[in-house]
Formats: sequence, structure tokens, C-alpha cells
Amino acid sequence: MTQQQRDHGGGLDTAIAKFGGQRSGWVDLSTGINPNAYPLRDIPDYAWTGLPDKAALDHLLAAARRFWKVPDGAAIVAASGVSALISQVPTLCHGQTVSIEKPTYNEHEASFRNAGFSLRDGSETKVFVHPNNPDGRRFSLQEMAPDLSGLTVIDESFCDCTPDASHIALTSGPNVIVLKGLGKFWGLAGLRLGFAIGAPDLIAALTDRLGPWAVSGPALHIGAAALHDTDWASDTRCALAVKTKRLDTIVLGSGLNMVGGTDLFRLYSCADSATLYEKLATNHILTRIFPYSKNWIRIGLPRSEADWHRLQQALGD
Repeated sequence: MTQQQRDHGGGLDTAIAKFGGQRSGWVDLSTGINPNAYPLRDIPDYAWTGLPDKAALDHLLAAARRFWKVPDGAAIVAASGVSALISQVPTLCHGQTVSIEKPTYNEHEASFRNAGFSLRDGSETKVFVHPNNPDGRRFSLQEMAPDLSGLTVIDESFCDCTPDASHIALTSGPNVIVLKGLGKFWGLAGLRLGFAIGAPDLIAALTDRLGPWAVSGPALHIGAAALHDTDWASDTRCALAVKTKRLDTIVLGSGLNMVGGTDLFRLYSCADSATLYEKLATNHILTRIFPYSKNWIRIGLPRSEADWHRLQQALGD
């Protein structure tokens, strides 16, 4: 049976097949990944050639605990990306229904449906993407209403631009899991490194399901370095805020309207997003549109001055 392909950003190879060009000639603005990624350091040979060891994993988890200010009573597990954790979360839940605030990142719904769950508002099991993808909505404690009746999952993949908005403190309770990753803010999506933070019994169950060596040696090494580098994180937050203001000036100046977003992407509306998507793609600029909206288009941050100029010119044309 062939797995249904779910709608995501990226997929530059598909765009090239349709609109032509070479990878080096495209500007990919279809994801919320920081285009100016954390700089990679030299990776020791043993990280490639040996099995990932416990000391390296402990070093990574300690760095993650410090960076995200994980409560003392909460546990943490690392995996090969947030998506790997999303696929396992339904195994921790009771019942057959889940409440997911939509529209949002569609892997959450897919994971629960694959586990036999159906969607129902008001279910004891709840999922929130905070800030939400694609509209950047933030959820208050009152909206999430975490309690002891069922698991509350909070995906904070896009929260590192605004750490004060994090709900990490809730992980000191018995029934909350917060998901974090290095793919978006650090721009290291290809590293495949994600974390689940929550009550020790929940994290122990996830750890058992993930099995040994859930994170590669190079990812352990790079992840620890990135999480220790708080100066880079602080400087990057400031830089991203400036860039998103620049993006708004360009896009809103071309006649689109603001819907929402984060400092890693913006969601705009226009009369016909598919037409605008095609227009930009013919200029080899890849953006993101959505099957459930004829008006929404999501645009990430350009990487270089040349990329900024190309976007502004294409929108102006």
C-alpha cells in the first residue's frame, strides 16, 4: 500500500521538475527554516564511526535542559527529529479521540489517525502547535486548559524565536509533553534532532519505544554545541525580527494582506494564492500555499541580499 503524500513545504525537486532551472538558481521560501543556519563545527571522527555513546547523549540532554529551562521534575528524551516523536505520541494516550486545533501542521492528525484515533473537539487528549503553523497563533493557558484527565501535547517547534512564550513550565505536571527541535530556529532541519519534555513516566515510555541510538553521533555533537551557544541564539533572535519586518514591508507593499506568522515565516492573503505561487515559481522562487485556502500564501525569509532583491522584483512585476 502506498502512503499518501501529505502537504508540506520544501520539495524543491518537484518544483524544479515543473518549472525548470537548477537547485542553485532557486530561492526556497516555502519552509519556516532559518536560512542562515547555525554554523557547523568540525565533527570528530568517532562521532561518525562509533555507536553513539551515553556520555554524548547525556551531554546533549543537559545542554537542552539548560537552554529550555526544563523544570527539575520533568524528564527529556532526544530523537531523530520532532516528527519521529510525533509518530510515537499516540501510543501514550488513552481513548480513541483527540482534539487538534486546526489548521495546523498535519503530521499530528496523521499520526493519531494512523493509531486509530478520530478528531473530536473537547477530547481529553489535546494537541496544540504553539506558535501555530501556518498562522503563528499563540495559545494561552486558559485555551489549552491542561488538566489531569488526558494528555496535552504542545509542539513548540517555532517557539525559540520567542522563548518567553514557551509553556515549558507545564512539563512539571503529570500530563503535558512539550516538543522542541533544532530544525527551524537553528536552521538544521537535515540534522533530524528533536526533543520531548514531560513527566518521567511519559518520557520513559517514549524512550523505550524509540529504542537505542535514536540520535546519530554527529547530531549529538552538533546539537550540544548549538544548545550551548546562547550568544548565537540571542543574536539570531534579533536578526530574525529585523528580517521579518523587512519581509512585511516588501510583501505588504505589493498589495497582500497580513494574516499572521512568526519571525521565521509570514502568512499573507491575496485574491488568488495559486496564481501568485505560480508567478513566483516561474521566477524560481518557491513559496507555500495550502489545499484548504485559496487565499493564503506562506513566505519564509530570503537568505542573501540577492534573494531579497529577487523576491522584491518578482512581487513588483
